[in-house]
Amino acid sequence: MPAIDLARLKKQTASLADLFDQPEGFLRELREVLDYYVNRTLRSQSVAPSSVLPTYRTPPVVLRQIETELGPLAEQRPIQALELADALWDEGWLETRLLAAFLLGRIPPQEERLLARLTAWMQAVRDPSVRAALLTTSLTRLRNETPDLFLVLVREWLHPARQRMWSNGIQALVPLVKAPDFDNLPPVLDIVEPIFKASPAALQFDLQELIKALYQASPDETVFFLQETVTKAKNPLPAVSLRRMSPKLPEELRTSLRDILRGTKQERKKT
Repeated sequence: MPAIDLARLKKQTASLADLFDQPEGFLRELREVLDYYVNRTLRSQSVAPSSVLPTYRTPPVVLRQIETELGPLAEQRPIQALELADALWDEGWLETRLLAAFLLGRIPPQEERLLARLTAWMQAVRDPSVRAALLTTSLTRLRNETPDLFLVLVREWLHPARQRMWSNGIQALVPLVKAPDFDNLPPVLDIVEPIFKASPAALQFDLQELIKALYQASPDETVFFLQETVTKAKNPLPAVSLRRMSPKLPEELRTSLRDILRGTKQERKKT
């Protein structure tokens, strides 16, 4: 790989920006840019250890510069941005899908096709890096600017008939709950209640991370929610799941959980 000349890189990415509304031409130019910066001294595993996609092993600085050029255009021209994102996604390389995920995150949330695209890509994604980008970067504006619409999307992902999407839905909620200015937990708790009642073992880590975020945001609401979930459950799965998670949870919450689980155990003995 040649040394990165920032002046040259800026010219190359500016040329890409000129093709923003021409997906085919953009992809031809992008392939040349990515191929120019291929780091052939690295094994692909060193760049994307668990990637299931082919990769150009592009240095991060190159992708960041491309994003810098494309970001403002995506905000100003959402229809063209979505068309370009589709073309990048269909190209099927790690770098092109990361750029597609980036573009989705810059498109105004009001774009009517955005939610459908996010859902379709989340259902299809297998690469962990792309999945992480979709759950964070792609959802940024939707989560920050239209939280109600964001919750509509997550509720759709957590539908009982879409169990394969449950992990995505739970992980998508964590940044929302952690946001310093977010103070509307009731709709979040309402959305996740059925998932906590089911408590699939495969989702233990996801639920654990969400509980931590909920407890940090509102300890009292979280403890009350968990107590209600456990006591009203028709099976022992929520209690079993919480008992397994307990060692990884904050100490104060562990104390509250011990009382909840002890009380639940005594009630079950009576019945």
